[in-house]
Amino acid sequence: MLLPVGDLPNPKSTPLVNYALMGLNIVVFILVTLPLASARPDINDPLLIEYLRTFGGGGPWPVQEVYRQVSAYDLVVFQYGYRPADPSLISICSAMFLHGSGMHLAGNMLFLWIFGDNVEHRLGHVGYLVVYLLAGLAATLFFGVFVPESQVPLIGASGAISGVLGCYFLWFPKNQVKIFIFLFPFVMTTVMISARLVLGFYLLVDNLLPFLAMSQQGGGVAHGAHIGGFLGGAGVAYGMDRLPGFFRQKSQTRAQSKGQVRETDRVAQIVTALNTGELAHAAAHYPLLTTQHERNRLATGNLLTIGDYLLQSGEAEQALTLFRRLIAERPGDTNLDRAYLGAGKAMLHKARCGTSAWHYFLSAVDLAQTPEMADEARNYLRMIEESRD
Repeated sequence: MLLPVGDLPNPKSTPLVNYALMGLNIVVFILVTLPLASARPDINDPLLIEYLRTFGGGGPWPVQEVYRQVSAYDLVVFQYGYRPADPSLISICSAMFLHGSGMHLAGNMLFLWIFGDNVEHRLGHVGYLVVYLLAGLAATLFFGVFVPESQVPLIGASGAISGVLGCYFLWFPKNQVKIFIFLFPFVMTTVMISARLVLGFYLLVDNLLPFLAMSQQGGGVAHGAHIGGFLGGAGVAYGMDRLPGFFRQKSQTRAQSKGQVRETDRVAQIVTALNTGELAHAAAHYPLLTTQHERNRLATGNLLTIGDYLLQSGEAEQALTLFRRLIAERPGDTNLDRAYLGAGKAMLHKARCGTSAWHYFLSAVDLAQTPEMADEARNYLRMIEESRD
């Protein structure tokens, strides 16, 4: 058995919303699931008739057999779980807080406890709650698309939690997850594994492959909901990181291009501006390089100079966009240590992004070409660690 039991590093802030969500799920299980799971339904309950008609009338089991197996909690799940064939706004929301068993609840709460605090720290309390609920909505609808006629209710927080995992996957790529290995009596130990490997395994092996194999049709583990939630969370993380800078650059590009004759060689103008010390002019024209082909005509050193100038000028968002593009477009460049260092500095200007900055500085240390570069990145790592104390 392989079981995640923790992750590193963690922010020092208290994840209040994460705790509240865990508490609400546990309270619903204790006050609703446990007592009703062992109770017989009221034979005069109209919902019981509908339940028996749905699963017994014309189904694979006789009505009498279905009735002998049904509990009062089954009727709650039937009413408040999400049924693709009979959807409602109430059931989309209520389904996120119902669980089928103690193991179902425990597994979901373990993942929420491990991965939720970093994401809440990054998003803030209100933002985290909004993303959690929207991811749950996306997961439920994604699930329903593939089984539109199913009357089997979907319940559980795993779709919303998968959205949290999607955010974590993009924002904390160098975090480590502590995995407990239990192969009694031969192996009982813990190992640290990259968060991206753990979450990639969760997405691909635990969900995507079974989903593609069509191993379930609306019942059991809802792999489609997990995939939909994960993709929704990853989309939110990607958009929050890149869209503000993208739209700002597009706006600046339109403003600079309006009323001007198209320049025949923007790259030459930027290089000339850098050679003459006109850094502001070079930085102003960088957003006009709208294709990777144009950006590749600039030397890495020139791009780093523009990025450093943007940082010093208080344009952290534009600097972050430049450094990220450089990292993505030139993965084998020997100057990537400076790009990671610059991205980390830019991240420090954004609220609640200390952990993300930590990852960039750690990469700068790993790729450092000189002792001075490694020392500077380590100084920032120490500063972040001290700010958490």
